[in-house]
Amino acid sequence: MARYTGPVCRLCRREGVKLYLKGERCYSDKCAIDRRGYAPGQHGQGRRKQSEYGIQLREKQKARRTYGVLEKQFRHYYEEANRQHGVTGEVLLQLLERRLDNVVYRLGYAASRAEARQLVRHGHFTVNGRRVDIPSYQLKEGDVVAVREKSLESPRLKELVETADSRTVPAWLDRDSATASGKVLRIPTRDEIDTPVQEQMIVELYSR
Repeated sequence: MARYTGPVCRLCRREGVKLYLKGERCYSDKCAIDRRGYAPGQHGQGRRKQSEYGIQLREKQKARRTYGVLEKQFRHYYEEANRQHGVTGEVLLQLLERRLDNVVYRLGYAASRAEARQLVRHGHFTVNGRRVDIPSYQLKEGDVVAVREKSLESPRLKELVETADSRTVPAWLDRDSATASGKVLRIPTRDEIDTPVQEQMIVELYSR
């Protein structure tokens, strides 16, 4: 499975916003964008006038990097959103939010989406009682995601479950700390998705 393996703090600096790709580090004074709030590279501190295309591209890259999706897969999500009823940009974000790795992260059972993806790939979570190890698995309304009972023997997962209550859960999800699980109550609305992107710019980019 292809994935980005470079320094992730560089991605936040490139986009100019915190994408929360490194979990706890992003909330500390070690966060790269707080220490060096300019783009990486030799000319990162130079002033550059962006074209309309450049602005649209940055919004797309911001969304893609936030959810840890590569270009081909992101394009597939856009085409799927374009086929469905509703506002294409909003449907696109709804599809990305309902990925299994993202829901695990939103429930507080991982410090970052990258960690959530790894935990899912290692088979630590079930969906409606069945083990699922596909990070991109699309959850539906009523689906229940739970940490496998055997996985609670892992010190890291045990720590994540114990500290999950310190994380706020979106209104479209419901977390049950007693059973280390969570339920998808409904499809999230745009107001319930805090991803800092202008999705209409992404639609305009792909509509060119």
